[in-house]
Amino acid sequence: MKPMKLLLAGCAIPLMGFSGAPVFARMKVVTTLQDLASLADAVGGDRVETFSLVKGYQDPHFVDAKPSFILKLSRADLLIAAGLEREIGYLPPLLDQSRNAQVHPGSPGYLDASTGCEILNRPVQQVTRAMGDVHPYGNPHYWTDPENGRIIARSIAAKLTELDPAGREAYAAGLAAFEGKLTQKEQAWAAKMAPYTGTKIVTFHDSWPNLARRYDLNIVGHIEPKPGIPPSPTHTLEIINLIMTDKIPLILVEPYFDLKTPKFIAEKTGATVLSFYPSVGGVPEIKDYFALFDYNIDAFVAAMKGKS
Repeated sequence: MKPMKLLLAGCAIPLMGFSGAPVFARMKVVTTLQDLASLADAVGGDRVETFSLVKGYQDPHFVDAKPSFILKLSRADLLIAAGLEREIGYLPPLLDQSRNAQVHPGSPGYLDASTGCEILNRPVQQVTRAMGDVHPYGNPHYWTDPENGRIIARSIAAKLTELDPAGREAYAAGLAAFEGKLTQKEQAWAAKMAPYTGTKIVTFHDSWPNLARRYDLNIVGHIEPKPGIPPSPTHTLEIINLIMTDKIPLILVEPYFDLKTPKFIAEKTGATVLSFYPSVGGVPEIKDYFALFDYNIDAFVAAMKGKS
């Protein structure tokens, strides 16, 4: 039997296995978020092997840069980042230590997933620390609008095709399947959320402008007085008065924030505290990008029905 040929880095090259069926060296794709890994899996199928640096249940603002991440990045063919300087606190030193020039920003193996997406809340004035943890290039939670998920998937398909031309048909098929399912899901999600158009809500952190815009929800306040700043007694009282005056039914809280203040506010106002998940993997049931919206929207609807 002839020996297998060596694999070239960065390409999914077919080899002949013992059964005679083609065997591919899968593209190694590292992402900063599980959402991006889920989209890469949907498009790339069995031609990709994904690894997410940040898990969906972790606070992406505080990432523990593990040595194992350096190894993953050193072997990566493609790095997909959320961009908008979301990863500025931990990714640059990891990339430097990985010594993999292929996946540095500006290189062929780097993809900024925010490119082409609708980014909201872009600051119109100079950003200072006095404003809290404000992102200078806009709100970085853009994938919470499923239409931005469509744009990201298209960008991933194009980048994978660029790096692995032999997989062009597979990536096109994966993208088409994803988009077809997304279109159907969007119709179902919109129908479920339609009865709650204009609903006023309070959120803990400013994570949801894209989702609120998509489903016409009205975010009227945040438990954080400024992004990344812990709630103060004065601001908490203001939120309590706001909720009681406007009869706001729900307080959305991401899984990694302390529930003490939201529960206190709920006790004083009768509002419902609803755990809301910004990312795939936030709970085991949220296994992929579609499940992220299924879970959150079903939870929102159930909570609203419980208020009626």
